[in-house]
Amino acid sequence: MEQRAIWAASDLEVRQLGGRPVIAGRFPYKALAVLADRGTVRKETILPGAFDFTLKDPDREVNLLMGHSFDKPLASRKAGSLELKDTEAFLEFIATIPEGAERATHVTDALAMLGAGLVKGVSPGFRVPPKDVVPGAETLEPEPGNPGVMIRRLSALLLYELSLVTRPAYEASEAELRAWDRANAQSSTGGIWLP
Repeated sequence: MEQRAIWAASDLEVRQLGGRPVIAGRFPYKALAVLADRGTVRKETILPGAFDFTLKDPDREVNLLMGHSFDKPLASRKAGSLELKDTEAFLEFIATIPEGAERATHVTDALAMLGAGLVKGVSPGFRVPPKDVVPGAETLEPEPGNPGVMIRRLSALLLYELSLVTRPAYEASEAELRAWDRANAQSSTGGIWLP
C-alpha cells in the first residue's frame, strides 16, 4: 500500500549564488505527523534506517517531484541530480536542477513557489513491504497517556520519490532552495532568485 507523509519546511531560503539552482532538505526521523484516517486521529513516525533498502541499492531510482506528479520531475537519483544522505537523525536530499531543466514550466513554477514561500514541505512517496517479506516493518502502538490515538511506527520502507508540497504534517523538517555555485559556495549575494 502506497503511503505519503509530509514534513514542514523551516528556514526556507532562496538565494542567487551564480550557479545551478539547488533544492535541499532534511527529513527528521522520529518526528510525529498527525494524520486523519477516516475521521480517526492517528500519528505516524518514521524510524532511522527505514529507507535503508532503497538507499543501499544504487540502482533503485528515487525522484524529486512537484506534488507527487511523475509528469513534473525536478531531479533524479539515477540521472545524478539527486543525492540522498542518511544519518541517525535525518534523511538529507540535495537536488541540483539539471542544466536546461530550469526552463521547463513546472520547474520554473516550483522554484517560484519555493521563493514565494508557498511550498511548505516535502512528502516522501513510499510503500510498506508485505508482512511476510519484512515482519514488523510497521507497528501500531497507543500513544502514551492517550490510548485513543494510535502511533504507526515505520521501520522498513521502499522509498521511490520525494515531492515538494504545500501542506505539512511533519513539523520538524527543513527544506531550502539555493542557486548553488559549487566553486563559491561560501559567498552569498542575497536576494530572491526567480528563473
